[in-house]
Amino acid sequence: MNRETLCLLPGMMCDERLFAPQMAALEGEYDIVVGDISGADTIGALADALLDRLPERFNLAGLSMGGIVAQEMVRRAPGRVMRLALLDTSFGPDSDRRKTLRDDQIARVREEGLEAVFIAEMKPHYLAAANAGDARLNALFLDMAMALGTDVFIRQTKALRDRPDQTETLRGFAGPALVLCGAEDRMCPPKIHEQMARLLPNAELTVIEGAGHISTLEATDEVNAALAAWLARPLA
Repeated sequence: MNRETLCLLPGMMCDERLFAPQMAALEGEYDIVVGDISGADTIGALADALLDRLPERFNLAGLSMGGIVAQEMVRRAPGRVMRLALLDTSFGPDSDRRKTLRDDQIARVREEGLEAVFIAEMKPHYLAAANAGDARLNALFLDMAMALGTDVFIRQTKALRDRPDQTETLRGFAGPALVLCGAEDRMCPPKIHEQMARLLPNAELTVIEGAGHISTLEATDEVNAALAAWLARPLA
């Protein structure tokens, strides 16, 4: 019997280590593919590259920027995505203010270097209060970012800055959907996930207490359980 494919899309400046606990829990039951979202500076180009490499039908889960790319994949190929999980992410376009902030970050990274900007402006927003001092997680975030490097940061920032609105995409996806976030996610707050869950016709919403923006590593057991339940939901 052929196993279903599960495609996992990491967040900005993250790699497969973002999903290490989920891969360990699910790899015995699914063919897991961790998608690369580092190679283009538009959400559409990233989505197309992934769709070219994936099987005809697959389950799709993305965290943060990965969730944004996942929605574009659904918009471009809705019939190919069996189930959709959106973790600690968003669905709307950047505001004008946010676009300006992203352009400023690109300029600062070019002038000051990636490490300085990442430590000052990104990493402090990742974790829930109780986890903020976790040296292992903080070191991992920095290591992932530096391994990807400045060029990837600039490409991903431009892609996020110019991303489309996905309201109608969510309304049109009828498959089993999971919308999940940490209760202390300051980058993509729970209210955004409540809106996404209302838009999706067949969604379950999970908000995890004590977790922030990186729920996959902050609340491993809860996220694993939610993903397992989502993958077990029957297709229409």
